[in-house]
Amino acid sequence: MTTHAAVKIDEQRDARIDALVRGAIDLHCHSGPSVMPRYCDHVEAMQEASAAGLKAVLLKDHYYSCTPVTELLNKHFSELKVHMLSGVPLNNSVGGLNVHAVEHGLKLGAKLVWMPTFSSANHIAHHHQDVKFVEKFPQTTQRMLQPIPLTVLDDDGKLKEEVKAILDLIAAEDVVLSAGHLNIREVWPLFEEARARGVKRLLVNHPTYVVDASLDDMRQLAKEGVYMEHSMCMWVPGSKFKFYDPEFLQAVIEAGTVDLTILGSDLGQQGNPSIVDGFRHVISTVLDLGYSDEDVRKMTSHNAAHLMGL
Repeated sequence: MTTHAAVKIDEQRDARIDALVRGAIDLHCHSGPSVMPRYCDHVEAMQEASAAGLKAVLLKDHYYSCTPVTELLNKHFSELKVHMLSGVPLNNSVGGLNVHAVEHGLKLGAKLVWMPTFSSANHIAHHHQDVKFVEKFPQTTQRMLQPIPLTVLDDDGKLKEEVKAILDLIAAEDVVLSAGHLNIREVWPLFEEARARGVKRLLVNHPTYVVDASLDDMRQLAKEGVYMEHSMCMWVPGSKFKFYDPEFLQAVIEAGTVDLTILGSDLGQQGNPSIVDGFRHVISTVLDLGYSDEDVRKMTSHNAAHLMGL
């Protein structure tokens, strides 16, 4: 039988987690409309975040920039007190490594540019090599054209000229450069050139998944001041994309350091836990691993705020 003391401890624990969710920032929200099946749209994602007290949410769609939507949300739903952000995803649907798409997105207010994700040659290679890849990544609801594989490097392994032009725009506007789904071998020359051109805000999303960064790679990225975001959907029970155990979460945090680790939901897919449930569960996991409330705040809020200039 559950004792009164145990119930009280559970209530205290829930209250602690609720307090840590308040003020959190999600830099990886997959709401809709989308060609992927989503359980919520952009307005509903904002409402869910508001109800839990999140401070900001960055909307990510692989096929279009959500920036015009976030501008509308911030204007017309300001009472929800959630700052909505987005970026420009450089996949085939916007013309790939398209400097014009970047310029236009930044003029509209985009705060981040993703290098190719679903259209990256690396992502497509993973798709072909892994028979279970379709189970790991949500598929479009309707069949689409075969993607043109994109890479930032030319045949000689040098960074393409069109990428350099994009880096100059990112530097001029002082926004975030995300490595997208490039392989870690592409990330090194990309980030080196980015720094040389004045890009200050660098991010690697789910470095251990598709990007194929090792713990040693992550230690090196941390030495270079790169933020690393880990997807909560890869740790949450009930998620179709739960690949990892808590011990591995601790390993990646230690490799990337608490000061440069960001925990984002990467949720919104139909049939997966909700965005806020993702935060609640992973915060609970991190507390169980022995991290302090201050550490949790860094990884779920402060680091993201610093990266995005919020």
